[in-house]
Amino acid sequence: MIKVNGLFVTGTDTGVGKTIVTAALTAALRAEGLNAGVWKPVQSGARIGNGITDAERLLISTGIDERPEAVAPFTFEAPLTPMLAAKHAGVTLTLKEILTAGEPLINRYEALLIEGAGGAAVPLTEDSLVIDLISELRIPALIVARSGLGTINHTLLTASFLRQRAIPIVGVIMNDGEFAESHDDPSIAANASLIERYGGLKVLGRFPSLHGEANKETLVHTVRGTIQLTPVREVFSKQPKGEDGN
Repeated sequence: MIKVNGLFVTGTDTGVGKTIVTAALTAALRAEGLNAGVWKPVQSGARIGNGITDAERLLISTGIDERPEAVAPFTFEAPLTPMLAAKHAGVTLTLKEILTAGEPLINRYEALLIEGAGGAAVPLTEDSLVIDLISELRIPALIVARSGLGTINHTLLTASFLRQRAIPIVGVIMNDGEFAESHDDPSIAANASLIERYGGLKVLGRFPSLHGEANKETLVHTVRGTIQLTPVREVFSKQPKGEDGN
């Protein structure tokens, strides 16, 4: 069985900023000399070619020379959960097919940041959720959460679900994104400390809202100024890559 030297980036919900955070972390690691790649196992909501799919955004933002079809082997146009989007396209996805499709990336990169679809409880195939993919990969997870009101509940529930499956959690990154509440929400000042207190989680930082194009240089600069990268670096240093014969 191929061993994955990776980190799974999951979210507390759809639209919390997993793509921008995944791209930023990857760009920062690559700037340090690590041959880091990205993998979006399943994406839905648009066709590759228009520049707005998560795979295309990941490649544009990190400067990785890769085909979007390689980064996202399964892309469906319908804006539905992966299982339903695949069904709408007449495709029946299986977890085995998803894992097999990712093997070229697993073999090609020294480290792999894997972006999920929505949250950990999103239906991925007819009989599996995103969390089942994380379990099969046997890698730790990073939670991306909104900065504002409601994030404590969503983050603690996500962490609890991951822990039920014994999935290690590297930490949480709060993301301002384009959320209006990030400008006038009084809960933001205390949310990170309360997540740490009640969830036993480490908040690695708060990713700010970026205005304009999120290019590689901007992302690297932003991560270095706002996010604790050491726990992310340690994920890859503790996972020797190679064949696992056990």
